Amino acid sequence: MGDPLLKVDHLKVYFKILKGTVHAVDDVTFNLERGQTMGLVGESGCGKTTMAFAVTRLLPTNGRVLGGEIVFDGQVIVRADLPTEVEDVLTRPDWEPRLEEVLRREEAEFAAFRTGGGQILEAEEQMEDEYAFHGEIQGILAQHRATPDEARDRLRRLTGQHMRGLTAGYRRRRREREIERRIAAIRWSKVAMIFQSAMNAFNPVYRVGDQIEEALFTHFPDMTKEESRARVLALFDLVGIDRSRVDGFPHEFSGGMRQRSMIAMALACNPQLLIADEPTTALDVIMQDRILAEIRDLQKELNIAMMIITHDISVVAEVGERIGVMYAGKLFEYGSIQEIFEKPANPYTIGLLSAFPSIKGPRRKLRSIPGSPPDLSNPPSGCRFHPRCQFAQEVCRQAEPPIVEVAPGHLSQCHFAREIYEGTLRGA
Repeated sequence: MGDPLLKVDHLKVYFKILKGTVHAVDDVTFNLERGQTMGLVGESGCGKTTMAFAVTRLLPTNGRVLGGEIVFDGQVIVRADLPTEVEDVLTRPDWEPRLEEVLRREEAEFAAFRTGGGQILEAEEQMEDEYAFHGEIQGILAQHRATPDEARDRLRRLTGQHMRGLTAGYRRRRREREIERRIAAIRWSKVAMIFQSAMNAFNPVYRVGDQIEEALFTHFPDMTKEESRARVLALFDLVGIDRSRVDGFPHEFSGGMRQRSMIAMALACNPQLLIADEPTTALDVIMQDRILAEIRDLQKELNIAMMIITHDISVVAEVGERIGVMYAGKLFEYGSIQEIFEKPANPYTIGLLSAFPSIKGPRRKLRSIPGSPPDLSNPPSGCRFHPRCQFAQEVCRQAEPPIVEVAPGHLSQCHFAREIYEGTLRGA
């Protein structure tokens, strides 16, 4: 099958706020193949939109990627900073080989940067300081193999003494410039997003048609005005907006029309990956069905991969092939639509399915999940769902659950995932 189009590997996205740190996305891993549709579902505040903003590098200023990486079409477009990686590695039992791996990679990047002449000449002194710092760390590792606690303490002091300053200097500028260059080249041309709040996504003082044309001119500089206008009109036809409204301002459009215009803008450059954050929220059921059908047809025609973020499981069931269930920043369950709908292996997924009516089978009483999602600035110990879980036991309160593969490609983060999947756990 080849490499996936999108690879999210142990991603951590945290937000710094006055009351502490919000663990919005915490160690999430999944792949999205070319032409595949994945639904990301869960309650509000579980990290779905943060995941989308991380992929497109549109996080607010207080949001940082503190672990893992995102690879799109073979290119790293998001990666944690080295200082964070060092601090994260030091918390692991196998910290020594992991730290050496981080340093080897960073030194290779550093050497390549110097060989190529470098673009940040004013940072030469910081580069030399950083290179010496790498050697100092490796010296400590060599000297203290038998006393890892002492080595860890000294490394923490070094991290505080050296890396904070370097983060504000050379390393952050070099890495962020390079990754921003990569994402700027693919954002909207290869990765596009349908934003949930369509009114806020448009500039209120520019005509809607002109804003769609701006995306075309940015990525297709040789396109003529006539060609861009024809493309915008075709997109208006696609999403069901009369062509006469192409020169209207956002405030002259209804909520549904703004949502459809946002969809038109996202499809303008025929992206390889379309991230749709509640794409049908403001639409009536007839227009929802039409838009989803049009997106599905276009996806098949152009082999577009799609990530749909929604609260509505029926939307995912209609257009998706795979589904990820998020809760409190964690990806609790991941697998094929059919597998998870027929044999869920996580208590949270069972709760979501039980709260949604089915048009097939006998009528049943809907059941809500008791309680509310946790405060992610102070998440519960162990499994983050245990205060609301009908199957919770003492181990759920004490230890974070492992990720269990209950069937090929079907993953669940739960201490009792296999028992729930097989139906042997009482109450499942």
